[in-house]
Amino acid sequence: MKRPLLPVALFYTGGLLLAMAAQPPVVWLFTASFCLLIPAVIFSKIRMPLFWPLLVVVGWTNMVNRTAIISPQDIRIVAGNEPTIATVHGTLLETPSLRMRERGNEEFYRTLVQLNVAKISLKDSQQTATGKIIVTSKGALPFEFYAGRDVEITGVLTPPQTPIAPGLFDYRIYLERQGVYYQLKANSLSDWRIVDSNTNNTPPLSDRFLNWAQQTLARGLPTEDEPLQLMWAMTLGWKTALTGEVNEPFMRSGTMHIFAISGLHIALIAAILVALMRIIRVPRAWCGVVVIPLIWFYTGATGWQSSAIRSTIMMTIIIGGWSLHRPSDLINSLAAAGFAILLWDPQQLFQAGFQLSFFVVLSIALFMPPLEKIRDRLLAIDPLLAPEVIPKWKRDLRALSRVVLTSIVTSLAAWLGSLPLTAYYFHIFSPVTLLANLVVVPMSSITLMCNLGSLLCGDLLPWLTELFNHCGWAWMLAMIKVSRWCTELPGAFLYVPAPSAITFVLYYAVLVGSMIGWLWKAEQRRRTFAALLLVFAFYVWQYKQSRNETSLTVLPLNGGHAVHLDAPGWSDDWLIDCGNTNSVEFITRPYLRGRGVNKVPRLMLTHGDLRHVGGIYDLDKEFGIGEVIASSFRFRSVAYRRIFSEMQRAPNRLRTVHRSDIVGPWQVLHPTASDNATQADDGALVTTGEFNGTRILLLSDLGRTGQNFLFDRTPDLRADIVITGIPTQSEPINDALLDAIKPRLIIVADPEVPATERAKIQLQDRLALRNVQVLYTRLTGAITILLTPTGCTVQPMNAPGVTLPVRPADETQR
Repeated sequence: MKRPLLPVALFYTGGLLLAMAAQPPVVWLFTASFCLLIPAVIFSKIRMPLFWPLLVVVGWTNMVNRTAIISPQDIRIVAGNEPTIATVHGTLLETPSLRMRERGNEEFYRTLVQLNVAKISLKDSQQTATGKIIVTSKGALPFEFYAGRDVEITGVLTPPQTPIAPGLFDYRIYLERQGVYYQLKANSLSDWRIVDSNTNNTPPLSDRFLNWAQQTLARGLPTEDEPLQLMWAMTLGWKTALTGEVNEPFMRSGTMHIFAISGLHIALIAAILVALMRIIRVPRAWCGVVVIPLIWFYTGATGWQSSAIRSTIMMTIIIGGWSLHRPSDLINSLAAAGFAILLWDPQQLFQAGFQLSFFVVLSIALFMPPLEKIRDRLLAIDPLLAPEVIPKWKRDLRALSRVVLTSIVTSLAAWLGSLPLTAYYFHIFSPVTLLANLVVVPMSSITLMCNLGSLLCGDLLPWLTELFNHCGWAWMLAMIKVSRWCTELPGAFLYVPAPSAITFVLYYAVLVGSMIGWLWKAEQRRRTFAALLLVFAFYVWQYKQSRNETSLTVLPLNGGHAVHLDAPGWSDDWLIDCGNTNSVEFITRPYLRGRGVNKVPRLMLTHGDLRHVGGIYDLDKEFGIGEVIASSFRFRSVAYRRIFSEMQRAPNRLRTVHRSDIVGPWQVLHPTASDNATQADDGALVTTGEFNGTRILLLSDLGRTGQNFLFDRTPDLRADIVITGIPTQSEPINDALLDAIKPRLIIVADPEVPATERAKIQLQDRLALRNVQVLYTRLTGAITILLTPTGCTVQPMNAPGVTLPVRPADETQR
């Protein structure tokens, strides 16, 4: 068999996938494994037929054993599902790391660390517990806290938060894939205490190496600026520097991978070490003996990052085969590395980094040969022409062209292999990746070589260390500028919705089949064209179906809410309010990216306080707002009036509306041009619209006086769905208004924070007396309403869905 480890890895992976569909008791799976193993060992004739199902069952068993609750002391049993104040005793699994967030010109730090739990104190009782948790705390911890120390931490123990809206990062699933099911939120350093008897206070070797390496790379540089911090990030895996603002240009240009300790770093370090040893004529076998431990030391020194471990396993297999003079096959080596990694940690299969790493390498292995054939065809010369007849400049040009085309081919293969995954995990399609990587990857290699040169010279040759540091700093600065320039090119990147599972399968089937030539064989060509025609027809049908659908999503924000109307096409989409700056950064912006929104055609402002509209500048900078629609009501907020006046400066950008105006699909019901209420909530913009036969009423945070005005002035308030926020000084949607609206569904947009904005128990009791379904966004998360000609489907983020058929015509007219 040419690639014996490939089917081994595939069958084992099949068992891991089976474990996600069904989790029988672990004892049953171990029994099944031994029932297959014993006869396979004893009887040689049935060994191979039993070997493949054995691999499947082993993968199944390994995954269930890692994820199932087996011990009665499992933290998932001890801690429960509700947030609680707890004191946790355990051992630090890693040295605490810092995360930085910039807000304006200020920097805010928080500490992040994994803890292996030994005991949990809840109220007056202390219980033994097993499992891992993630601990977060404000600020930085002293150097006495490092990996291996026993600590006691007090804070709020809670399951990690689930995303409150589609498109947001699922932190709970991310941690569960690492075997972490709880998060402890400590308020400050005073909540931490060291409880072991170690008085040495000497950090482990890896920590000391990182501190020394940071100081060495900073030697001779005047300040700790962005290029230096990114040098630390790229060479040492220092994640503190990778803030959202710094990440953005690298993420958009598809060059973010250079900051993960991954294949590029490990391969370059291994290549440098092997080259140095071969220069001094060290035999192959001894090269492997020396180089493999050194790259593993580098992996450990940079924090045992998953991407580094994956790459080091892969490089160990490749260097080991080379040292032993064994023939190498990239796909077989990739399968061996994947099998070893998933045997050690089966949950890696579902992590974005693992999938991207292996799909990119697999793509390069599969796609490079056919693409290289095209390259060689372009550079081909007359084989009958003697080399000495060709001018030197032509030979040099051909060699340079070969290097450039090889880089293009490699970049193209990696881009094609990662395309659906970047769309799924990061909601981005970045054509500029091809150009950016052609420039940034060689620059990053030079930067990394400069940094490694600096670390090798260290204190022995300080003048040479400083020279390397200045060179590395200059190249890093150039990388930053190139990445930013690439993202500013027209069509450099687009935000896209996550592709479906069937799109994944079809994409990779067509891509792999095309690259290996199987789809275009003479005997296969007719079937290929027929299959492609069916696929095309399927997506045309899907597109036509979407033209009849309109979706409306209610987003709970900090102290307010936003409503996104996604109509067929993009030019008729609406965003109603956007939230304050925090809400835009953490909810509105990632939600819109996840929906594939690249521009906000229209933004309607319903309220004058910053909780509803304070993030408009950040939103405009990110997406570009076409037209802004605002009420003619004169809100007293200074910030709102500043927004109002700045939007008026651009011609035809700001449109003021009042009662009876019609804007797009919306009819304005409140306020009138002459209203002059004392409370800002009473001037909130109220609109109604009908979509595919379903009428929706948006009340914003309308206060009591405004509700009375709306009731007195509007003879027909009937609506199928009413969406309301929480007024500051009164209850929303009074009984008279409810009687007039006659809703079939009420959505109360009450946020989790601040607590004063939550729906009070009196409101919940009053609405419960109505024979109407009521959804509270504090409990359900964002709510998406899919409106079709046959009715609407209401799907909360974290609750069961509701289906409302179209109201009969005679009932609508009553």
